Amino acid sequence: MMLSLQQVVPPDTTQAVIDSTLAAAQDTSILETLFLGGWVMLPILLLSFFTIYLFAERLITLRRSKADRDLIMDRVRDYVQAGDIHGAMAFCESREKPLTRILAHGLERLGRPISEIQDAVRAAGKYETYELEKRLDLLASFAGIAPMLGFLGTVTGMIEAFQEIQRLQGNVNPSVLAGGIWEALLTTAAGLVVGIMAFFFYNFLLNRINRLVNDLERSATEFIDLLQEPAPPPSPSRYEQPLY
Repeated sequence: MMLSLQQVVPPDTTQAVIDSTLAAAQDTSILETLFLGGWVMLPILLLSFFTIYLFAERLITLRRSKADRDLIMDRVRDYVQAGDIHGAMAFCESREKPLTRILAHGLERLGRPISEIQDAVRAAGKYETYELEKRLDLLASFAGIAPMLGFLGTVTGMIEAFQEIQRLQGNVNPSVLAGGIWEALLTTAAGLVVGIMAFFFYNFLLNRINRLVNDLERSATEFIDLLQEPAPPPSPSRYEQPLY
């Protein structure tokens, strides 16, 4: 017949182990608890810091890149239709935004074939899109690497726990085995938390970037159409107006 846990370990001993474990958990800080997971917790913590830093840096960049598209396009249209190309260039250079830099590349090539202007605007748009998406692939990598590191820590922790069982020839206290297991699972939990955070940040930023790139593409198309519009006829002077 199999013996129950109460028959293997005396009740007084079990209660003493539980009390000592709870007391140790209360005396242990959160940081110390995290490092109980082993050496794998260090790269996981580093990934969490890099994830937060990249998210904050990209979010600030996107906020600085946001511009009033309608206002900028109306001002550029007014300058172009009035023939004041230098004024349009000065207006674009005074605003450090992706949209104004794209328009400035097109304005610099006015007088050349429309295909060259279109190619210049398209190349500038690709460069600005690259700048907006810079280091975003790192967040996607962190979202996959962090859980894998957590699983690695769990596997190595379980190996150490079973090595301890083998060293003691199976005569182990259940609390010792339980402690080794929860320390091993701690890395999995930490890796999943960092991976979920990085995955959420990546999709949040990607959605913001896609909306901004869509506005840039619309503005570039509108700018090319503006250059192909026929010039407005000059208004007749008062001497040329019919007298009737």
